[in-house]
Amino acid sequence: MRIAVPNKGRLHEPSIELLERAGLHVDEAAERKLYADTVDPEVSILYVRAADIPGYVADGAADLGITGLDQTRESGHDLDDLLDLEFGRCRLVLAAPENGAIDAVEDLAGGTVATEFPRITREYFAERGVDPDIVEVTGATELTPHVDMADAIVDITSTGTTLRVNNLAVVDEVLESSVRLFAREDVSGEPKVEQIRTALESVLTADDKRYLMLNVPQDRLEEIREVLPGLGGPTVMDIAGDGMVAVHVVVDERDVFETVTRVKELGASGILVTEIERLIE
Repeated sequence: MRIAVPNKGRLHEPSIELLERAGLHVDEAAERKLYADTVDPEVSILYVRAADIPGYVADGAADLGITGLDQTRESGHDLDDLLDLEFGRCRLVLAAPENGAIDAVEDLAGGTVATEFPRITREYFAERGVDPDIVEVTGATELTPHVDMADAIVDITSTGTTLRVNNLAVVDEVLESSVRLFAREDVSGEPKVEQIRTALESVLTADDKRYLMLNVPQDRLEEIREVLPGLGGPTVMDIAGDGMVAVHVVVDERDVFETVTRVKELGASGILVTEIERLIE
């Protein structure tokens, strides 16, 4: 089973880190090569440009791919979107000069739009019945309206800072993107694919969760239950001979402070809060 991951750039490190946290430890000595082994002898890693990953998966050079939804949509390949990996979030937006003539999509009828994403851009305008000229560029997209190359652009933004610096305003959102786990349809149902998807999902599920352990008086157990915002309810275990029970529960990190305060007021002691590496629901 081959997994294609970005070979460099802002998506490389988070991809490798997620695989590591999921238990697919990558041979670090091979990181600068085209491929690497993992701790699982059935799984290997291919290092590929993010934009090329959908093609590698579609053509069978890789079975799974980790790359942005924007890259996959732009490639035109029909791949199964197995899991949102929850990083690399960005928006593909239609933007035009501030205080200019372009205030709506319809204003671009007969106009020109510059973009590094011509396929997505054509599909976007076709769905709205508008037919501007699409000019493909390979960089510095934000400059094109200011040098009379285009009336507007379709480009990636994360915070909007670059658009503002270049005096551009968002007209519409074209696509919301994040990094996903993709697979070819013919391998999506294979047990190994599901095993990898589950391992990655377990890491994402564990994020922002904490494991709470505490000892509580037996006669206050029902009150304690009522204040625990746990995942599926707490696990309760007897403690021999002292009228106490041990309670274990998974809680959202944002609820930890309030929960600990309330259970302590109800007589809880020996309270321990730990991080969770993986959580399979």
